[in-house]
Amino acid sequence: MPAVIRAEHVTRRLPGEVPVTLVQDIVMEVKEGEFLVITGPSGSGKSSLLYLLGLLDRPTEGSIQLNDVDVSTYDDDRLADMRLSHLGFVFQSFFLLPEFTAAENVMLPMRRLGKLSSAEVERRAATLLADLGLADQARKQPRQLSGGQSQRVAIARALANDPQIILADEPTGNLDTKSSGVVQDILRRLSREQGRAVVVVTHDRGFARSADRVITVVDGKIAEGG
Repeated sequence: MPAVIRAEHVTRRLPGEVPVTLVQDIVMEVKEGEFLVITGPSGSGKSSLLYLLGLLDRPTEGSIQLNDVDVSTYDDDRLADMRLSHLGFVFQSFFLLPEFTAAENVMLPMRRLGKLSSAEVERRAATLLADLGLADQARKQPRQLSGGQSQRVAIARALANDPQIILADEPTGNLDTKSSGVVQDILRRLSREQGRAVVVVTHDRGFARSADRVITVVDGKIAEGG
C-alpha cells in the first residue's frame, strides 16, 4: 500500500539555554489503511512524534510528507487547511466544547471546511453519531455524557470531513475497561473496514496485540526492531 505520511530524518527540539530534544532522526512511514500503534515509556517522545505526523508541530530538522508532498515549509494557514481536509484527531481528554451539543461538536469541522450546506452538515453529523450508537445522545451537552460516549462523539467529530488519516493520542486513557474496548474496536474498524490509516499512541497492550504494526519509541528514537 502507498505511504500516506512519511517522516524523513525528523527531529523536534525545544530551544533554550539547554535545548530539549523531543524526537531525534525519525525515519518512518504510515501506509494507507494501516492500523499502527506507537508505544513506549512515559516521556519517550511518542506523543511528540504523533503531533509531528499530524502537522500540529513543525520539525526542527527533516521533513514530513503527506501523500508524497513535503509540507514542512507550509505556513500556518496552509497547514491548518491540510489538517482540516486530510486528518482527524482523537485525544485522551476529548476536547468537546461544553457549550455545544454532541451534534454541534461534530458539525464544527464541517462548518469550518465549508464544503457542505447546512442541511448536509446536519445530516452527516446525525449519520456519524448514529453509526457510533449515539443517535439518542445527539442533543445532549458533554456534561451529560459518559466518558465512553464523549470519546465516541470525539471520534465522530474526527470523521466529520471524511479524513484519510486518524491520529489518536491515548484515546482510552480516561475510560473504563468496557468503554476502552468499544473505542478500540471502533478505531480498528475504521482501518480494516473503511481503509483509513489509523495511528494510535497508547500504553494499552490490547491495541498493540491487534495492530498491523507496532513502533516503540525510547528516548525520542525508534527502538531497534521497533
